[in-house]
Amino acid sequence: MTAINQVTDLDIRDGIAVLTLNSPPVNALSGPVRDGLHKGIKQAIDDSAVQAVVLVCAGRTFIAGADITELGSGGPQGASLLDVQNMMEDSTKPVVAAIHGTALGGGLEVALCCHYRVAVASAQFGLPEVKLGLLPGAGGTQRLPRIVGAEMALEMMGLGDPIGADKALEVGLISEIVDGDLTQGGVAFAKKLLAQKRPLVRVRDNDAKLAPVRGKPEIFAAFRAAHARKNRGFLAPEYNIRCVEAAVNLPFDQGIRREGELFRELLQGPQSAAQRYMFFAERQAAKIPDVPADTQKIPVDKAGVIGAGTMGGGITMNLVNVGIPVTIVETTQEALDRGLKVVRGNYENTARKGKITQADVETRMALITPSLNLADLADVDIVIEAVFENMDIKKDIFEKLDAICKPGAILATNTSALDINAIAAMTKRPEYVIGTHFFSPANVMKLVEVVRGAKTAKNVIATSMALGKRINKIAVLAGVCHGFIGNRMLFARTTQSSRIILEGATPERVDKVLTDFGFPMGPFAMSDLAGVDVGWNPKTSKGETLRDRLCEAGRRGQKTNAGYYDYKPGDRTPIPNEDVVKMIREFAASKQIRQRDVTDEEILERCLIPMVNEGAKILSEGIAIRASDIDVVWVHGYGWPVYRGGPMYWANTYGLDKIVARMREFANDDPVFWTPAPLLEELAASNGGFK
Repeated sequence: MTAINQVTDLDIRDGIAVLTLNSPPVNALSGPVRDGLHKGIKQAIDDSAVQAVVLVCAGRTFIAGADITELGSGGPQGASLLDVQNMMEDSTKPVVAAIHGTALGGGLEVALCCHYRVAVASAQFGLPEVKLGLLPGAGGTQRLPRIVGAEMALEMMGLGDPIGADKALEVGLISEIVDGDLTQGGVAFAKKLLAQKRPLVRVRDNDAKLAPVRGKPEIFAAFRAAHARKNRGFLAPEYNIRCVEAAVNLPFDQGIRREGELFRELLQGPQSAAQRYMFFAERQAAKIPDVPADTQKIPVDKAGVIGAGTMGGGITMNLVNVGIPVTIVETTQEALDRGLKVVRGNYENTARKGKITQADVETRMALITPSLNLADLADVDIVIEAVFENMDIKKDIFEKLDAICKPGAILATNTSALDINAIAAMTKRPEYVIGTHFFSPANVMKLVEVVRGAKTAKNVIATSMALGKRINKIAVLAGVCHGFIGNRMLFARTTQSSRIILEGATPERVDKVLTDFGFPMGPFAMSDLAGVDVGWNPKTSKGETLRDRLCEAGRRGQKTNAGYYDYKPGDRTPIPNEDVVKMIREFAASKQIRQRDVTDEEILERCLIPMVNEGAKILSEGIAIRASDIDVVWVHGYGWPVYRGGPMYWANTYGLDKIVARMREFANDDPVFWTPAPLLEELAASNGGFK
């Protein structure tokens, strides 16, 4: 075996050169990896004893993609990826990629320059660059359609989701699935190629799967229409589609030039910068400075959930999805039956879409044990309380759990705003009490705020963060305050959006400004979805607030088909209502609030700047560890557009000095609310930014 460089070895086996990459953790296409590939392939080609080359990777995966840290930096060092690809594609000897783990992004683009590809059954293949606001920039947009067809390429590139080995074999991306040792299988395949004198297949030269699509723009129009809602505001999906169109309609070299033009435009633009920032922010959120990575975690083999409503049912689904048995407790059989019916319905709907099998439905439902008795939680490793947001009810439950649950069990509450410390104080084990704030619907939303109390133990924090990852959530650690990170900032935005409609803007206009910015819905449509009457008490309501008057008029949101908007039965599309606008105007007049024309720019600033200011306070108080954690919460919990990077990232790009200046202008009407946080003022004065 010959060492090509520090990450690449070359071994000749009976005339077959085995080139092995070993660059942990994922064999990313760094400078040394590219150099090793280039030198290794050249050495094999120049060696008369070598008849074919097999490329394999050590560790847990094939080349999993580009080295993202090189993007937007000083640029790549060493051999270029293009040099490597040309060396492979133009080789006079067969080059076979033997794939395990994931061949993603640049990794798949390298594999597409090999003459043949084989893989183990568990391998995954994809071009996920769209999720970083990019497109495959190393020929992938032109080669992939030529080997899998335009429609499959649109799916893989436009959505960014990987496919498995079976599908890859079906569409022609790989030639064979290898059983047993992959390297041996790759060598055996190479020998078979030689014995059968099979040709050197260059993907770039193959137009057979593109010809049937030429002159059929309706294929691309249909794909755009099918994903228009999901892709609203994003540039990268459209640019990926244009690249596939180029592959269909242009010669290969012209298509490559078009790919390069569009790639550079995205790379240099603000959307990809924001999406790449979020990529690293999500990974950074898992790192807790005072909780070492090697902190021993509590095994979670069995869980309990209290409450079978929307949140409890969704949380239960998250747990059983990964094989954790759940005992779910309710107060009445009717509520229990209703909750389990919803859970089963959700699973069966997923099965109808082909995402899971009916056997999966039954397996997951079998992991759920229904109960009407808290005592049945005596042997669980963690219990997550998900009942009505009422402090007295939660305190009572935790006092009972303290007496029921085994020593060492984690007692978690799904509260969205209440004081974790007050809840923990009801137990003799406050170090085992933690907040796990899931977002609704809990079986869909990616975020969970893990809220550490004053006495929460480090191993409980580590276990809760790890459990979040295990159930495929993005977990962000927060401290205790009213509303934690996300809702505390939402309260600040709500204060202003509610004031803006009293000053002259309609709910429809405010919502449009926020959706044009990139949110999936505005604050008033969101209020209707959640329920205008959340926290409203009909017994004490006296029409003193606009919400009181809406609720008293029966306008309580989508559930009554009337809130800030009207709704047709079974349809969630908001319909503006002139009577609501009149009600708002009359209420404003009763409070002597002057009506005026509020510009779209002012609406946006007055909705977003209070969030940034509250975020600065949250950072100063240590409620959030870092500004990027706040951004992760808002992107994954509240629909902040990922291509704008989160509120704190947006503030940096907008300009902290401009934000402080605007706050001082707005302070003429409300000096207390618009007082800049000291950290915000400090950073603005020093031309700094949130890090």
